[in-house]
Amino acid sequence: MSRRSLQATRRSSRMMRMNDLVPILKPLRETGFRFLSAAEFQPLIAATADEVQDLRAAWQDMPLDTYMADAGRYRRRRYAVMNARTLDDLVIEPEQPHFQNLSYNRLNGGIERWYAPIAPHTLHSRVFQSVLGFALDLLSQLAGPHHWHIEAHQFRIEAGPDLPGQPTPEGVHRDGVDFVLVMLVDRQNIERGTTTVHATDGQQLDAFTLTETFDLALLDDHRCLHGVTPVLPKDPHKPAWRDVLVLTFRAQGQQSISTRFRPPALAR
Repeated sequence: MSRRSLQATRRSSRMMRMNDLVPILKPLRETGFRFLSAAEFQPLIAATADEVQDLRAAWQDMPLDTYMADAGRYRRRRYAVMNARTLDDLVIEPEQPHFQNLSYNRLNGGIERWYAPIAPHTLHSRVFQSVLGFALDLLSQLAGPHHWHIEAHQFRIEAGPDLPGQPTPEGVHRDGVDFVLVMLVDRQNIERGTTTVHATDGQQLDAFTLTETFDLALLDDHRCLHGVTPVLPKDPHKPAWRDVLVLTFRAQGQQSISTRFRPPALAR
């Protein structure tokens, strides 16, 4: 993306009308999660057909995740770390490992995991920048002004006739951050893969399946746990995969925050 195009994307992000965010903010404040269909979300970022094709293509060259403690070979991924308050001050950090405490990831946590970086042209693409800008705009309204530590994950989960793919092999979980965005990029020859959302006591609150490019889930990680059921190929003789983008946000320099405990001026 050229500097001029990037600046235009950022201006567009800043101009996002509050009434576009209200129907998203209300359930997030009330329940801690929101499913947003592609029909609702794509108009907010105005992705063209060519941009959608380019986005899907960015998931075609994905290295195998070699850190799977279950010895699974069904997950491919790339990773990037950023920090920002808004898109105007976005900083893409140098390559670094991904780390989760064992209390959040019993399967693969407790170690530094080094993944191949997300390609620069993907990070700087108009669609990625628009999705990130949407999330930052939303969080500024939801939680007030914060500087965010942002982790971006490209995931591909593959499935074979005798090998279900596990989108969340650690089971129903929290990520150990403040907020999570999960967006479907592509889904080919796949069945199942239902996202479940749970209260902190384990009670299931909702279930939905991301089926279209730009279907997404927004989660307050303090108030909700989430998981995804295994995926299987519809036709066992053809390749099968599920591609998602996951963005996680953690407020920097202070205790983690939650939409449940909001100052009165921000809780309306």
